[in-house]
Amino acid sequence: MEKVILVVVLFICLFTDIKSRKILNIVTLPTIFTGLIYHIIINGNKGLLFSGKGFLVGLGLLIIPYLLGGMGAGDVKLMAAIGALMGPSFVFYSFIYTALIGGVIALLLIFKTRGFINTIKSFFFNLTNLVFFRSNLGSMIIPKDKKSSISFPYGVAIVLGTLSTLIWGGF
Repeated sequence: MEKVILVVVLFICLFTDIKSRKILNIVTLPTIFTGLIYHIIINGNKGLLFSGKGFLVGLGLLIIPYLLGGMGAGDVKLMAAIGALMGPSFVFYSFIYTALIGGVIALLLIFKTRGFINTIKSFFFNLTNLVFFRSNLGSMIIPKDKKSSISFPYGVAIVLGTLSTLIWGGF
């Protein structure tokens, strides 16, 4: 039952995140409550603990990147909803798959936008600065230029990571 709800929620979030770059509260909040209520009905207090831990793990995994401005609140709530519905270990494995998939997507976008050679040059330039001038790193910080930043709807990575967990399970 919870797997069917999860897949439906994931595809709705995938569609809205690609279309409007938003993961809607009208999807995530009811999913959180459904997960909590479902597990309470099935397993009582143990179900509440299971779902509550999943919610907290899902929330905790993405709250720092959100607070640092690296992602939207909808991404955090989606991961919390996945945790409330599927439990703490499932959401943790989903997070691992999500991070790996998100990293691959980010690299592909960087290569596509900036070109492979420029990306490699930039990597080695930054690595050289780090190795040889590590005591002077504070002065090397360059203000972020919004035009040069690359972003993508991270909900795509969350959906693919969670579906990977559904298909292959944990490690």
